[in-house]
Amino acid sequence: MVTMELDNFSLEQICDSGQCFRMKKTGENTYSLVAGNQYLEVSQKGSIVDFNCSDTELICFWVPYFDLDADYSAYIEKVNPRDKYLSAAAAHGSGIRILQQDLWEMIVTFLISQQNNISRIRGCIERLCARYGEKRISGNGVEYYGFPGPEILAEATEQELRELGLGYRARYMAETARTIVQGEISLEKIYRMRYYNRAKNELMKLCGVGEKVADCICLFALHHMDAFPVDTHIRQVLDEHYKRGFPNRRYHGIRGIMQQYIFYYELTEGRN
Repeated sequence: MVTMELDNFSLEQICDSGQCFRMKKTGENTYSLVAGNQYLEVSQKGSIVDFNCSDTELICFWVPYFDLDADYSAYIEKVNPRDKYLSAAAAHGSGIRILQQDLWEMIVTFLISQQNNISRIRGCIERLCARYGEKRISGNGVEYYGFPGPEILAEATEQELRELGLGYRARYMAETARTIVQGEISLEKIYRMRYYNRAKNELMKLCGVGEKVADCICLFALHHMDAFPVDTHIRQVLDEHYKRGFPNRRYHGIRGIMQQYIFYYELTEGRN
């Protein structure tokens, strides 16, 4: 167990922010999380967070995963105080972090997310991992499944994937996995791309990856903080509060963080 005191960090907000779908609440202030082949149990009381892992695992995997080295209070301070809507959204979601997740896992996750709700996305991903992922046992005896790689899913048929409840997305996943395994698109090459637009354009060559999905992958896997995914929630906000367009110049380099504050606000508060 490793204990840290963290500001601008909320497990509840991160779990409900629509970035990851293998994190779940297991008790009061307690969560479990599977990322790739890693398993974590973590709890929080106020700013005190207990990570049930070794120092090495925390430093090498979970610190970058949760973006713990970044100062999110500095990002919030950059919000224009005259922008009442964004100020409220940032205050409401001040514990959100932009997670640094596995590229392949995010490609599959956001292919599944299209025209889907959070509950169904979670279910699809769990069924996919249970069928194709490697069975593993955590240090404290919890059984879980790792995330299946492209070489595994490339062997799956579209019909087999449809049986997991993926619907039309099954074709996207099967073709995308084969494209990557056959070397037509290189994940390593995308990882190395320094510029957001280049990575986004390369991702959009994959079957089923449109602009919004590519932006989600850029933000939640590649940590391109200028990515700004636009879905129905965000479009409504832009139409209502930013008729002249979102102030991209002001938030250059952190647009994705502002997008997450807006998205979470709309999901949990804005339309209530």
